[in-house]
Amino acid sequence: MIEASAAEGCTAYGSPRIADTARGRVEYADFGEGPAVVALHGAMGGYDQSAILAHTVLGGRNRIIAISRPGYLGTPLSSGRSPDEQADLVAALLDLLSIERAGVIAISGGGPCALAFAHRHPERCSALVLISTVSGPNPVSIPLRFQIMKLAARIPPLVSRMRAKALANLEATAARSVRDAVCRQRMLNHPSARRLFVALTESLFDRMAKRLVGTDNDIRVTASATFPLEEVAVPTLIVHGTCDERVDFMTHAAAARARIPGARLLRLEGGEHAAIFTHRDQAREGISRFLRDVPPR
Repeated sequence: MIEASAAEGCTAYGSPRIADTARGRVEYADFGEGPAVVALHGAMGGYDQSAILAHTVLGGRNRIIAISRPGYLGTPLSSGRSPDEQADLVAALLDLLSIERAGVIAISGGGPCALAFAHRHPERCSALVLISTVSGPNPVSIPLRFQIMKLAARIPPLVSRMRAKALANLEATAARSVRDAVCRQRMLNHPSARRLFVALTESLFDRMAKRLVGTDNDIRVTASATFPLEEVAVPTLIVHGTCDERVDFMTHAAAARARIPGARLLRLEGGEHAAIFTHRDQAREGISRFLRDVPPR
């Protein structure tokens, strides 16, 4: 069963919808035309950030299924705590939408779900694009800023003040995501990349409290994640910044390239964890070319 979501505010990506699948309830947005691509957001995300991901790296010639993964916005954590459960939820949504096969793009914390989908449902996965994602255990210390956000998220006036401050000084906000001044200015001077980065920033403060459960789950999953990468049998592109401070390039991207049969690697030189914004044109061109080159079944 599919119904309109009660999520606040409609975006340029259309109104989100709620589907009760065989694997549980899931929120998603469905827009565009062409070969289907499932977009999977990272931490503090939701269907809106999955849509921003798709608009950042794709050329607009696809039907996008932008999903809120379990624990985010309108998708309850009970729909899938583990990567395998989340992958089966994606497959169940495709069943409900009568989509036989789809490409999958994932960023950051969406990577485990994407890898599990490609491994468990290879006949449903036409191509896999992993952007700044983990390929093995990635234990990290929780930043103090995130702990403060968790406390503030339940106080709406405080969230509104934080949002206003972040948008009033975009340079300072960008500096927290992009340390390198040259990369940061390139992003802020790029009209499309700047607009998409602002959209991502705004989304963080929209229903912030409803993004915390999924984020905590992602932190737990990625801390000890292991994947049978040698068994991934779908065309795969790995996109990663060489200076990613959150998900190390050599430990994750280079290792995945060596272990996934036939995988390609797109190095974003000097790119950090937000490299799809600072290196948007390079990432977009490389991903679009990869998806065009994927042979039909």
